[in-house]
Amino acid sequence: MDINNHLVLKKGITGDLETWKFDEPVSAFAQIPDSDDFMLSSATGLYRWSPGTHTRNLILPVEDQNPVTRSNDARTDRTGGFWISSMGRKAEKGAGSLYRFFKGELAQVASDITIPNSLCFSPDGSTAYFSDTVTSQIIKWSLNAQSGLPEGPAEVFADISGTGFGPDGSVVDAEGYLWNAQWGGYRVVRYKPDGMVDRIIEIDASQASCPAFGGADYKTLFITTARENLSEEQLAREPLAGSVFAVSIDTPGLPDPELQM
Repeated sequence: MDINNHLVLKKGITGDLETWKFDEPVSAFAQIPDSDDFMLSSATGLYRWSPGTHTRNLILPVEDQNPVTRSNDARTDRTGGFWISSMGRKAEKGAGSLYRFFKGELAQVASDITIPNSLCFSPDGSTAYFSDTVTSQIIKWSLNAQSGLPEGPAEVFADISGTGFGPDGSVVDAEGYLWNAQWGGYRVVRYKPDGMVDRIIEIDASQASCPAFGGADYKTLFITTARENLSEEQLAREPLAGSVFAVSIDTPGLPDPELQM
């Protein structure tokens, strides 16, 4: 996704780059079961999007009357709930919220969020991870097995205050370790389930934005990066800013759970 330019992009390891242009910011999607279509999260709601015809139909509106916000991070949980988030288009303080869509219904999970990121879930589905990037913390919630929603207070999972970096997108591997892209840090950090650092992967771009697993065995870690707000001088030092990196890893990731419409 290229949120600011309203683009969805697709590219294999080889072959040409495909792009789809939208008339508003779009930030995340999940494949609809038994279909080539996707559920798409945009600034105005959740849509059913058909890439083949580049058409979309509204499933339900989300903050469509709020001109300040747009969609941001999203992830499908282990029971098929689609968690989505919103934030201010200029990162206005506290403008964002967090929601969970499940079987046609939308529930608000949290509000007063500035930059929502790091949505991901433990392999057994009992824990949700999340970050408001400006806090420099990744938190974790216990999830209710029946409702799929958080129960009890959030706990701090990892705190990177003092580094000057921001926790951006995250994903959890098959061992339950969390991989976090750190904005400004030229790196992705793998955390143990207890929140301690396991390893650090360094890349040639400062603004790491999100990791994702791919490849036939889910042992390729793809890392997106951004060029946003970098000066010409910074871009000269970081010619690969805005690229997608691929790193071979030993522990496989997990396939996305099936979305429950």
